[in-house]
Amino acid sequence: MDILLVEDNSGDARLVAEALRESGAGSRLHVVEDGVEALRFLRRQGDYAGAVRPDLILLDLNLPRKDGREVLAEVKSDPALMRIPVVVFTTSTAAPDVLRCYELRANSYVAKPMDLDGFMGVVRSLEHYWRDVARLPPA
Repeated sequence: MDILLVEDNSGDARLVAEALRESGAGSRLHVVEDGVEALRFLRRQGDYAGAVRPDLILLDLNLPRKDGREVLAEVKSDPALMRIPVVVFTTSTAAPDVLRCYELRANSYVAKPMDLDGFMGVVRSLEHYWRDVARLPPA
């Protein structure tokens, strides 16, 4: 499974990578640090011309250059990208953020746990669900 993580916090990116590594499922993590780079990766532009099409996107909301809401709106309105599941994975638990993301057709909204064990467990649960439980659309 190829997972695109759109995350500007390097500590959170390292924790996601570690949780996926510890799961032993063999998922491949691709990380970009802002919304502009996320869209370039997904559209295989510039340095990302050879990028794989991810099976899942983990998207933070508060990103530099183009925030997660804008990325989500563009992904879900692009016929070539709209079938890729997007899980908003962010620190915000604000009801307006949750509502807006679902209005923009997020597949799921998950608040990042503040404790290490909770964070790692959530990442492993997300990987398990999207890899082993949910049926993903064909590439």
